[in-house]
Amino acid sequence: MNAGTLKQILLITDGCSNQGGDPAAAAALAREAGITINVIGVMERDIIDEKGAAEIQNIAMSGGGVSQIVYTKQLSQTVQMVTRKAMTQTIQGIVNKELKHILGSNGSIEALPPEKRGDVLEVVDELGETVDLDILVLVDTSASMKPKLETVKEALLDLSLSLNARMGNNQFSVFIFPGKRKETEKLLDWTPKLESLAAIFPKLQTGGITPTGPAIHEAIRHFDRKRKLRGYHTHDDGQYFEESI
Repeated sequence: MNAGTLKQILLITDGCSNQGGDPAAAAALAREAGITINVIGVMERDIIDEKGAAEIQNIAMSGGGVSQIVYTKQLSQTVQMVTRKAMTQTIQGIVNKELKHILGSNGSIEALPPEKRGDVLEVVDELGETVDLDILVLVDTSASMKPKLETVKEALLDLSLSLNARMGNNQFSVFIFPGKRKETEKLLDWTPKLESLAAIFPKLQTGGITPTGPAIHEAIRHFDRKRKLRGYHTHDDGQYFEESI
């Protein structure tokens, strides 16, 4: 079975969007485009209010992904857990579609006898290690995120190390919102390595609006540009890197 390339948006934020429309509606468009959206809400000592917590959950639900609200110190472990959980869910969905095609409308992993279910879940685990994965990270850089950005950087570097231990190919891209000159700004274009973030993150400026919806729309467009340009670019690391800070 060929699961193709799994596409994920990983949104890291600590509050409510306040400009640019409903981010849950943008997440639904991403899902229609075959992109899963996972959302991690980051707390320090403050508690994310009910509106912010509901928005985080709604974005992930509309985007077919996973949401989690955590304290900063738990971020690295959570980023890896959420990414892998969403990957497994996506693969299980692909497998279930194949089973429905083969077995009819009642076909699903859960409907299989225990011995067959174990065999299928082994296939899911194997695909999780071998499938290609594109992850676009959206980082909220509003003022309240300033003390958390160092931990966000470390969490993303840990994620890169963890996922690069897989057999499948990984490509990462990183955007921030708001940017210096516009609502969303690209830090890294598609690359298999995130080490460059160590130099870029200390230079980031925080503050301003939280345009989560427009950031998701820009992420969708970036996936589309990658698809269109795939035939014109090799996988040379340098051709996928762009630093904007």
